Amino acid sequence: METTSPSATHEAAAEAGRKVDGYLLAAFPWYGLDEAFTGPRWLMRVGAAADGTVEHGATGHGEEPTIKVEPPQDERFAVVVTVASRPVRRSGDGTGVLEATSVSTAAWLAGSGLLAQTWPTQMDRTLRQDWLDQQTMLAWELADDLGGGGWSELMLPVDGVPTSFAYRESEYGWVLAGSANEGPEGVHIGAYGRGMSAYGLGFSVIKDLTAYAG
Repeated sequence: METTSPSATHEAAAEAGRKVDGYLLAAFPWYGLDEAFTGPRWLMRVGAAADGTVEHGATGHGEEPTIKVEPPQDERFAVVVTVASRPVRRSGDGTGVLEATSVSTAAWLAGSGLLAQTWPTQMDRTLRQDWLDQQTMLAWELADDLGGGGWSELMLPVDGVPTSFAYRESEYGWVLAGSANEGPEGVHIGAYGRGMSAYGLGFSVIKDLTAYAG
C-alpha cells in the first residue's frame, strides 16, 4: 500500500492554504452550487489584475476533470466561475484602461475553461494547442453575442431567486452565464460542466470556503 510522506502532506496542505488565501483576498462574494448538491467540492484558482486585485475565480463540484485522449464517459463535474462586476477603470499601474466586466466576460471564462478540460479524441497531441487557440477565439466570439442563435435562455435560482442565464451545449459539455446581486457587490456568474445536467442546478453564495479546501 502506498503511503504519503509527511513532507508531501505538508506541501499539499500549504498548496490548499495558498488557494484559500487567494479567494479570501476577493472583495466580492464567491458563488458555488447550492446545498442541493451533496458531492465533492474543490477550489481551482483565482485571476488577479496587475496590482493584485482579485477579479475572478472558479470553484469545482463533482469529479475533478482530467484531460485524457479518451475522457471517461462517467466524468461528472460542474465548475462555477465568479467574476467581479467592474466598470471601465484605470489599470492598477496607471498605464492603461481596463474594460468593464459583463456577462460576456463570465461566458468567455466559462467557455475557455471547458475547452481547457477537453481533448478531441481524433486529434494528434501535437495539434491540440492550435485547436485550443482556434476554439478559444470562437468561444470569445460566441460570448460577445449572447443574444445570438448560439444561445438559449435557461432560468436557474441564484440565492433562491429565479435568474436568467444564457445557455449553450456542445459536444464537449455545456456553458452558461448570467448576473447576480446587482449593486456594489454584484457579480457575474459563469458555469461549465460535463456529465452533470445544467437543468435543475442552483447557485448560492459560498459562506464557508473550508467546504472547498479539501
